Amino acid sequence: MGITVLEVEVANPTKRKAGVQLEFLVDSGAVYSVVPAPVLRRLGIRPLAREEFRLADGSKVVRQKGVALFRYGNRVGGADVVFGQKGDSTLLGVLTLEALGLVLDPLRRELKPLPMILGLGVRGNC
Repeated sequence: MGITVLEVEVANPTKRKAGVQLEFLVDSGAVYSVVPAPVLRRLGIRPLAREEFRLADGSKVVRQKGVALFRYGNRVGGADVVFGQKGDSTLLGVLTLEALGLVLDPLRRELKPLPMILGLGVRGNC
C-alpha cells in the first residue's frame, strides 16, 4: 500500500481569496482534516469547539476544531478542521474529501469523483 499526498488550498470561509497551499497526506481512516494551528490562526480561522481524539497507541489528546474552506483544482468545499499541534501530521480526512466531491480509491491510491446523489422526494404507491 502506498501513500497519497495532495496539494490543497485552505482558506477562511469569510476570506476565500486569501488561502494557503499545503501538502496533505490523504487519510481515508481519518474523519477530520488536520492543519497546523499557526496556519489556521494566520488565516483568521477561530476554534469553535474542543474534541478528544484517540491515537494509534491508545492514548488520548484534546484538540481545538474549527471550519475551513478547502480548494482542490476546480472543487471547493467547507469542512471541519482540527488545529494541529507540534508533531501532528497534516491530514486530509474523509469529511473534507466528501465536501470536495471526491473519494479515495484504496487500491490505486487515486482520487475519484464521488457519485453525487440528491435525495429528492420519491413518489410511491403509498
